[in-house]
Amino acid sequence: MKNFVLEKIINQKLNSIKFKDCVPNGLQIEGSEDVLKIITGVTACQELLNYAVKHNAHGIIVHHGYFWETESKIIHGMKKNRLKTILLNNINLYSWHLPLDFHPELGNNIQIAKKLDIEVLGSLSKYMLWGKLRSSITGLELVEKITQVFGRIPFYCNDNTKKNISSIAWCSGKGQSLIYEAAAYNMDAFITGEMSEDTIHCARENGLHFFSIGHHASEKFGIQALNDWLKNQYKLDCTFIDINNFA
Repeated sequence: MKNFVLEKIINQKLNSIKFKDCVPNGLQIEGSEDVLKIITGVTACQELLNYAVKHNAHGIIVHHGYFWETESKIIHGMKKNRLKTILLNNINLYSWHLPLDFHPELGNNIQIAKKLDIEVLGSLSKYMLWGKLRSSITGLELVEKITQVFGRIPFYCNDNTKKNISSIAWCSGKGQSLIYEAAAYNMDAFITGEMSEDTIHCARENGLHFFSIGHHASEKFGIQALNDWLKNQYKLDCTFIDINNFA
């Protein structure tokens, strides 16, 4: 498939045009015109780039790419090495951020619901879904389920919680600030990828079960779903590589 054609079909699938993002979505670095072999992953880290080079990939598709608004415009050190690897090997680098977080079929947040058997009932805000479990469970039972599904033990706060978990709100990645809205809607639990100092105070003072499952862990199933969609829909040679950073 031609490199810009691949960008177009994914942009259309993820409806990228509707998102105002803090990072470019789509083809970030142009490589070879033909894309026959694709490596996918959560982040365009050096380890993923090296894997792609070793396996003669023509394209890399990630959730976390480059050129963030807050990122330094200076190219040296780690950034120089990454860009050098991509450019010298004529690899296309693609990245989709918010479009891959919130797509109703492939997105990270809908994948969390599928993996944890949560019935999605709607949105509490632009970036937060909510739903219910088929039957209420204890916080420790949900810890066990998260560990099995995401491959890591979540940070769990259950201070001052008085009941089991039925209703849950969640946001993948760096969504910890949304805990205040989850508390305002009287959710039993809130799940996200990261936490801040004030997150635990909010959970404690609102009797909310809080789970931090890791930024990487909360966002690996969306890129996997996109990987599988490209394989099934277009018969492309796509391979997902899970480079866990335990964060």
